[in-house]
Amino acid sequence: MLTLSNIKLVFSKGTPDEKIALNNLSLNVNDKDFITVIGANGAGKSTMFNAIAGTYLTDEGTITLDGKDITSMPEHKRARLIGRLFQDPMKGSAPGMTIEENLALAAGRGGWLSVLSKKDKKLFREKLSLLDMGLEDRMNQQVGLLSGGQRQALTLMMATINPPKILLLDEHTAALDPGTAEKVLNLTTKIVDENKITCLMITHNMQSALELGNRTIMMDSGRVIFDAANEERDGLTVNDLLEKFKSSVGQNLDNDRMLLS
Repeated sequence: MLTLSNIKLVFSKGTPDEKIALNNLSLNVNDKDFITVIGANGAGKSTMFNAIAGTYLTDEGTITLDGKDITSMPEHKRARLIGRLFQDPMKGSAPGMTIEENLALAAGRGGWLSVLSKKDKKLFREKLSLLDMGLEDRMNQQVGLLSGGQRQALTLMMATINPPKILLLDEHTAALDPGTAEKVLNLTTKIVDENKITCLMITHNMQSALELGNRTIMMDSGRVIFDAANEERDGLTVNDLLEKFKSSVGQNLDNDRMLLS
């Protein structure tokens, strides 16, 4: 479905600040996989997402999606195939536009000043009601007036209203309060399952990484050092993940945010 083959990406090449961000990274993502991605800060998780989405063009290697080479495809063209949510709820929607206009834009019905059919309005109301945040009664309200949780839930709906080939979730609940984060995460799993969307989700919560989806990968120094799916992952504990990291890297995982999650 999605294949990364020997991806290498170097920042500030040829300067004293040169850094290898992705180091011969290879990963095969199967159709309908829901993969949780873990690793310490600087492991290359978000950089991998940026490479998949086309934000960064890689120095070496190939990226294929459904058998098509997208390695050199511009980001705006990949956006038609790839949905993405960021940690910052302010990204992914237009604050000066209404909820209805944002959904119209995401659904390919136009956007600002677009004329929507009654059928489209009905569809948007039904989709918004699934969020259980009362947004279906506020479709003419500007998105900039919503709370962070409401805006992130709306962005999730926008990213999946036309189900993408693949959905990238970059710690999309990390900036939300615990109650709202749980609500958005439950909504995420519901949408992914019902629409059979292939999904990669970065998380710092190691317990959630083992409970959500069907597969977990761990990254370090721009490469995948551990990959477990289905039965192989069943029964693993957080301590098992810590041991896997130590045996692969040769040192303990030193990341308070992950260990305290």
